[in-house]
Order: sequence, then structure tokens, then C-alpha cells
Amino acid sequence: MKKILVLVFTAVSLFSFSQKTTAQTEYKSSSKVFSIKGVSQAVSVDCGNSRMVLLSGQVPLDAEGSLVGNNIEKQTEQVFKNIENILKEYGGSGKDIIKLGIFIKDISKISDFRKVRDLYINTQNPPVSSLIEVSRLFRDDILIEVEATAVVKNK
Repeated sequence: MKKILVLVFTAVSLFSFSQKTTAQTEYKSSSKVFSIKGVSQAVSVDCGNSRMVLLSGQVPLDAEGSLVGNNIEKQTEQVFKNIENILKEYGGSGKDIIKLGIFIKDISKISDFRKVRDLYINTQNPPVSSLIEVSRLFRDDILIEVEATAVVKNK
């Protein structure tokens, strides 16, 4: 019985002391991407050897808040440029994206979206994604919004 108690105590001790709290959360907004008051553009969580970076939905606005493009291809290009700019601040790129959430006003334009998206993501190991057709986004002239989650190796 004494051996069992020693083993249980040792296992509990090892488990309790070998795990470290590494979850440090950082909220960030890039000066290269239009920022909306009250919303962080990204939140990162330190996972030890890497950081998980969660991005707010990105829309086709430049750093000054002007709309870029009047079709799905041009707007998607700006959206992914915004995503790239944010991920660069963490030492990453679109190739580090593991999940996308796509909100599009006209689902029939998805092949045009994919052509542009594929220029930015890892097409050999593509991210998981959700696609939702919406009737409206926060402005009538915006055709698409994309959320992204990436895992970037710590330097």
C-alpha cells in the first residue's frame, strides 16, 4: 500500500510541477491595416514553440479606410494583403493559416475568391474553412470578409 501511495504522490507531483503556464495573450492592431475602434485586429496566444494568432474579420479596406476594388477578386486580394500584414508582425504569413471563415455576399463568386486565396495560403496543406453566404456586410460596397487563424513558430 505504501508503494502505491508513493507512486501516486510521485505521479501527481510530476504532473503538477512539469506543466508550465505558457499561455500569454497579446492583443494587437497593425498600423498597416485599417483599425476599427473597440476591436483588436489580432489576438495571439503563446503556445511555447509557436503562437496561435486569431484575426478579426478582414475587409477590403486599405490602411486609410478606403475601399479597394469593386469586384470579388480585387476585394479578396486586399483582404489577404491585410491578413499578410498582420501575420508579418508575428513573423508569419498566409502559409501559416490553419483556419478561414469566409463571409461572401454572392456564393456564385467562390471560384474567383479561391483563385486569389490560393496565392496566399499553403495549397499543399490547405486550411480548414467555413463558407457562409450573407445578405449584407457592415457596408453595402463590401463583398467579402475573411477571418483567419494561424499558427506561427516563435523565433
